[in-house]
Amino acid sequence: MFEQALEQARVKYEFFVYGYVVMPEHVHLLVSEPECYTLATAIKAIKPSVARRQVKTGKHFWQGRYYDFNVGTPQKRVEKLKYIHRNPVHRGLVERPEHWPWSSYRHYATGEVGTVQIDSPVAAWKRRQVGNQNILVLPE
Repeated sequence: MFEQALEQARVKYEFFVYGYVVMPEHVHLLVSEPECYTLATAIKAIKPSVARRQVKTGKHFWQGRYYDFNVGTPQKRVEKLKYIHRNPVHRGLVERPEHWPWSSYRHYATGEVGTVQIDSPVAAWKRRQVGNQNILVLPE
């Protein structure tokens, strides 16, 4: 549910997703600031979509506020991306990051295309192959 809502918001609010992991009770995102909106607006758009679906299950996912951190260097981006991808391992949910199905890890490890379009060197290379910076080429 969350991945679908994130992808819809990514398209609508025009921001890049560099990485994510969906945990049982929270989510970590590494995203850009949207072009024409605030990040708060984009995040707010994701919440109702997921919350409506969660009501049916009786589970609570969203907290009242999110924590944001500005990433200013490529080194800090890599650090945060590693932290995000290793979170399920640190929590003891899986033994290896690639075993957690709700993250962008496999995109970076194998180039796998998932529900959420990830902006990465792999994705940029695939877009250049067809000469269009706005379309991600899906493997056949």
